Amino acid sequence: MTNLERARAILGGSAGNLVEWYDWFAYAAFSLYFAPVFFPGGDQTAQLLQTAAVFAVGFFARPVGAWMLGVFADRAGRKSALSLAVAAMCLGSLIVALTPGYAQIGAAAPAILIAARLLQGLSLGGEYGASAVYLSEMAGKSRRGLWSSFQFVTLIGGQIAALLVAIVLQWLLTPAQLQAWGWRIPFVIGALLALVVWWIQTRLEETASFRAAEKRKGSVTWRLILEHPRECGIIFALTAGGSLSFYVFTTYIQTFLVNTAHFTKAAASQVTLASLIVYLLAQPAGGWLADRVGRRTLLAAAFVGGAAIAWPVMTALAQVHSAWLAFALVSGSLIVLTGYSSVSAVVKSELFPAEVRGLGVSLPYALANAVFGGTAEYVALAFKKAGAESAFYVYVAVVLAFAAAVAIAMRETRTFSRITED
Repeated sequence: MTNLERARAILGGSAGNLVEWYDWFAYAAFSLYFAPVFFPGGDQTAQLLQTAAVFAVGFFARPVGAWMLGVFADRAGRKSALSLAVAAMCLGSLIVALTPGYAQIGAAAPAILIAARLLQGLSLGGEYGASAVYLSEMAGKSRRGLWSSFQFVTLIGGQIAALLVAIVLQWLLTPAQLQAWGWRIPFVIGALLALVVWWIQTRLEETASFRAAEKRKGSVTWRLILEHPRECGIIFALTAGGSLSFYVFTTYIQTFLVNTAHFTKAAASQVTLASLIVYLLAQPAGGWLADRVGRRTLLAAAFVGGAAIAWPVMTALAQVHSAWLAFALVSGSLIVLTGYSSVSAVVKSELFPAEVRGLGVSLPYALANAVFGGTAEYVALAFKKAGAESAFYVYVAVVLAFAAAVAIAMRETRTFSRITED
């Protein structure tokens, strides 16, 4: 495969990832506005707790989606799984956009919101593994870290796109208009973009690794559990630390700056957006470095550093009044996290043989995401409501320290990679 063909495949596979994550993060970016529409009772923190609970529900659907689409990716192919995932996300976003509020249909409104979020969770659960495996298998051995880092480039790009839409709408519409109907616009945009990407992905080329894999009879799920429990455990532990830290500093941070540091909603969005741009630009550099010094070195540095700075950074952010200082603290934390995110796709893909790789990457990742990533905002707000917000900072540090111990103990996947076809 030529470099041009490889680049075209990487961009095609990444396009769906960007739209999937745009749709997923649009919920978090606009939750401050639609929380009263679906959950009208209580104060702001109570409303946010309820929307955070629905956000977490979507995460608990992700392991099911990871299992379904992971098995599908190992049986029918990576590109087929990508296309199916983005189609489901399109439908979920459209449902959110069109659902009336509590004032119109009562308790049915939050129920439909939960159903739509479950569908999005199923979609994203399968998308992560399929895209990680597709990008890693399409990348050549010498630049596998660099090319696979584009999974997080597009993941962050989706979140940036959601925040950009939020900032534009904050500029064009009044807060009353945003709360009344403006929050629906990003979900309509997401549904339309997903439809376009679905068309693109149906025309992708399948990977050589999948075509060459031995198609053995029997259950892919049982083969994964019985033959690769250690690899699944490694992915669960690494994802626990990486996912928790990621959602704290890219998603919950917007609510934290408003609810704890008392920034305006617009200022919190701008700080988050600027930090995400820095984070996005750091990903290829991390992937490039992983091709030279190894994956394990970057993982250990990210988790050791993250555990060390969790308490002081969150404590400082709770008291900060300068948007520039908030930007510096959040950006610095995300640069440390780059040691995990830039190699996430390639490390997980290199642990498994091709015939179980789709499920092997998807399932333990989705399980850890549900337990630690999806509950990050809910746990943080629960600690705050209980008057013990600083205990959440300790929780983050402990989970990161556990991930650091696993990263230090694991083998270097660049040396022992199980991706053999280029």
